[in-house]
Amino acid sequence: AAQARLTALGFRDPKGAFNHLRALSEGVSRRAAIQRQLLPAMLGWFADEADPDAGLLAFRRVSDELGTTHWYLKMLRDEGRAAERLAHTLGRSRFAAELLEQAPDCVQFLGDGSGLRPRTREEVESRMRAAAGRQGSLDQAVQAARTIRRAELFRLAVADLEGSLTTTDVGHALSDLAGGLIQVALEQVVRAHVAEQGRDLVTRLLVVGMGRLGGREAGYASDADVLFVHDPVPGADDQQAQDDALDVVRELVRVLGLPGPDPRLEIDADLRPEGKNGPLVRSLASYAAYYERWSLVWEAQALLRARPVAGDPELADRFLALIDPIRWPREGLTAAQVREIRTLKARMESERLPRGADRKTHFKLGHGGLSDVEWCAQLVQLRHAHAHPELRTTSTVEALTAARALGLVAATDAEELLEAWTMTSRLRNAGMLWRGRSLESLPSDVRDAEGVARVLRRPPGSGHLLDEEYRRVTRRARTAYERVFFEQ
Repeated sequence: AAQARLTALGFRDPKGAFNHLRALSEGVSRRAAIQRQLLPAMLGWFADEADPDAGLLAFRRVSDELGTTHWYLKMLRDEGRAAERLAHTLGRSRFAAELLEQAPDCVQFLGDGSGLRPRTREEVESRMRAAAGRQGSLDQAVQAARTIRRAELFRLAVADLEGSLTTTDVGHALSDLAGGLIQVALEQVVRAHVAEQGRDLVTRLLVVGMGRLGGREAGYASDADVLFVHDPVPGADDQQAQDDALDVVRELVRVLGLPGPDPRLEIDADLRPEGKNGPLVRSLASYAAYYERWSLVWEAQALLRARPVAGDPELADRFLALIDPIRWPREGLTAAQVREIRTLKARMESERLPRGADRKTHFKLGHGGLSDVEWCAQLVQLRHAHAHPELRTTSTVEALTAARALGLVAATDAEELLEAWTMTSRLRNAGMLWRGRSLESLPSDVRDAEGVARVLRRPPGSGHLLDEEYRRVTRRARTAYERVFFEQ
């Protein structure tokens, strides 16, 4: 009878679910008694989600870890919405469930509404720095900082699942979290290098965020696109400075890429001059010489989203002074440069779309997807930012909003582009929250579509409507893109 009831609630493995219930509630302990009080309501909340089996399994794992603590079950029983919030979170998001299973203490965030407020970068950095400072080795210090990142990712995911954050809020919080981790890790690597060498570095270092990190528009699955810059201290030997910088940057990439308590933050420096064939880190003077002699229009376009995220503040100011005339060219673009950008975009569409991907539903490279919107904004910036300071932003959303206000993009076109960018960004984030791994196209699997729809707080059974809605929004955005990008 219990298994029949579980089947009616939507559990796909009622026998397994029954075993979880028995393990949670059998016995005469205080823990089992409280679980028996909680579980009838929690089963209903799990059943409201697309994967109640995964929700119940995650709840059992967390309860096995925390069930003997004095505060855990008391909080779920007495703290208003804590139990309901936990059930919906575990049943709705594999990403959040995996984070919580690794750090069960984070469940206490659910007992207080203010506990779901994303922390500022300053607050996060301070906690990371304190945690790292208590460790005895570089690897342990960075792992401790990453433990703080894991807790903040869980806090952010729960707030996002509850609908209390906008897409912009999520992008800012994730970008600040990545930037904070890079800053603290850089400090720890420099400290370890100085201790090992027995002398100070002979150069200053800067990490510049590119792409979505630079635009403060990162998603849950975003890599950290960066440039590494250094500047020798007065009187230093240039080769020694380059060696110091390269040693520190390589070690930074290594420690951030180690298996750890949080999802790995992949450092991608492929947007540097000369790409993978170029040096991993360059001096400021080397950047200046390269851009003066060899800079291509695509590199100016990439620099539109360059924003210092870690390292020496004074060097950051000097780097921005160097690149501002490149990314906001004084005379705008020539007709030949506009043609080159359009040709590059066409080549990217034809060559970089993954084999087998649907051009109508791929989030980044599909028609009306992220690439279409971002290239529209960037073309307008390259052509007009020298005359309009409002366009001098690393954010795609802010750039298009400014272009609309300035009359450089028609209001209807800007609205359709922004709607597509926002919807696509939300779908990518929702896919990561639902599956625990990235989703690059509109889901074709019925269960995945339903799970993504629940993350977006759509009504039960509405997963199949995502396809129609997404195609409609991106079809309009593609038409707007053709008007803006090709001036058709």
